[in-house]
Amino acid sequence: MALIVIGALMIIAGVVLAAISTIRQGRMSEPPHRRLEGTDTLEPSGRGRRLNLKVDLPGVMLFLLGVILLIVAGD
Repeated sequence: MALIVIGALMIIAGVVLAAISTIRQGRMSEPPHRRLEGTDTLEPSGRGRRLNLKVDLPGVMLFLLGVILLIVAGD
């Protein structure tokens, strides 16, 4: 029973950690810089690193360890 509780807490902590690391990177879309007058775009300016596994790796690993604990505890 203790492994199930620890695994569930690790999954929740992993999701929260990944979300916090993504939020700390800043706003996803900032007001675009107008290069040409009259052009409107919905594209974010220079934010290509948003979904970076290297940044979210601690949260993903914590999540996976929690899943492994739940699988082991279920057997």
